[in-house]
Amino acid sequence: MYFHVIHDTPILYWSLTMLIVTCIFPQIPDGVNVSKEARLAISKAASVFVLYATSCSNNFAMKAKRKTINANDVISAMDEMEFDQFEDPLKQCLDGNCLTSSNPRLGISLF
Repeated sequence: MYFHVIHDTPILYWSLTMLIVTCIFPQIPDGVNVSKEARLAISKAASVFVLYATSCSNNFAMKAKRKTINANDVISAMDEMEFDQFEDPLKQCLDGNCLTSSNPRLGISLF
């Protein structure tokens, strides 16, 4: 993580750890190698996505006059961000149906 200052306001950017990014890579096909630079780029891109999804989710919570983001806010944000293909997998995970043995390190299936 690092700090960035915009208009004299420090903003904290979180980077997904390389451990999390590395756990995702068993989902790619056999024989595909991922360079260190590509892992770092994916980590940064994923971090930006998470920040954007959180911001959009927060907008839905604020419209409902709440300070806490809930799962429905996240699902609505995915639709607004035009990632509606994630809605059904997210709903399945919320119902407890995403636990599989497809990735033993994570204990979940990544869509």
